[in-house]
Amino acid sequence: MMRTVQTAEQHRARFTLVGSGGGPPWGTCTEADGLFGRPQYRTYELFGWAPEDSGPRGWAGRRVWLVPDDEVLDPWLLEDARTLDHDLGPGGLLVSGLDDREGPPEGHRGRVRLHDGRRWLGACHEFTRVLPARQPTVPLVLRGLAPGGGLRARLARGTRSARDLEYAVLEIRDDRGELLTDLSMRARIAAWQPSCRGTGLIDLELDGGLGAPVPAHARPVWERWFAGPPDAPGAWARLDTCRRDVWLGLARDRACRRTHRDRSAGRTYELDGRHITDRPGLFLALGEAVNGPGGYFGGCLDGLVDCLRGNYGCTAPATLIWRDADIARTHLSHTLGADGRSRDLFAAVLGVLAEAGVQVTLR
Repeated sequence: MMRTVQTAEQHRARFTLVGSGGGPPWGTCTEADGLFGRPQYRTYELFGWAPEDSGPRGWAGRRVWLVPDDEVLDPWLLEDARTLDHDLGPGGLLVSGLDDREGPPEGHRGRVRLHDGRRWLGACHEFTRVLPARQPTVPLVLRGLAPGGGLRARLARGTRSARDLEYAVLEIRDDRGELLTDLSMRARIAAWQPSCRGTGLIDLELDGGLGAPVPAHARPVWERWFAGPPDAPGAWARLDTCRRDVWLGLARDRACRRTHRDRSAGRTYELDGRHITDRPGLFLALGEAVNGPGGYFGGCLDGLVDCLRGNYGCTAPATLIWRDADIARTHLSHTLGADGRSRDLFAAVLGVLAEAGVQVTLR
């Protein structure tokens, strides 16, 4: 008696591996190992470190901008930045964090100032990157994968070229089957074997993979969204800034894939300002005011401008009642931009809304 083989089309799952150019999926599955992990942190040694009078020598868990004085290099960001407890003598400091890019050229000379978006932390006259110990690459393993016809044919050939799926996209869906987000990857088959999760299913190991895993701190936010978008406002309120950023990214990804019908002009929206203590909190609250729980209406000033142009739910002229506005004014009026220049994000948002024809009432 022939056993039933589950195909990619019959197998409802959370993860779908597709080619970057589209076409039938390589396969679908419900479980992926190696998706979350600790990304590679970079460490810098700062020479001649001088903290600001009002600032501590060390810190942890911050977004820290490094701003070269010579303006030859643009500022760059270290996320989840922290000082390391090593005795380097006077004027020496080790800082570790996630680079937002490859970082500055090696051997850069010149004064660099550091700030966390609210205040200057200090300055150094020179730095060097400390080469990290090589860390083993954690493969991405798609468990219980229902292979599509194209993947089955490649596995049957078994050649090196057949194992190279080139560039692919891992589509990730919530429990309702709606696309939550996707991750681009370089997909090369390292190994595969029959899966214990069902007849005709395989466990597929990919190397090259994601390059860097999704940060572990994002996992609880993703798991909340796996159940579907939130059905009550303020579900993000107790999150720290880092996880609020993750929440905002998922809200943005969902909104950018959906078709929005702009409401008629003249509507009034209410913004709950009780939890606006940082930048992502501001835009999460604004998104919910316009588009309900899990809604999106910009993630930065440029994103807000784009949303106000249409297709994101709101048509100007409109009225926005901003409740508990003093909380946002307190936390966002005196900030530093990436380049270290003072900025008033609270006033800037009010200006963008006013220019677009949204009358804001502060309460």
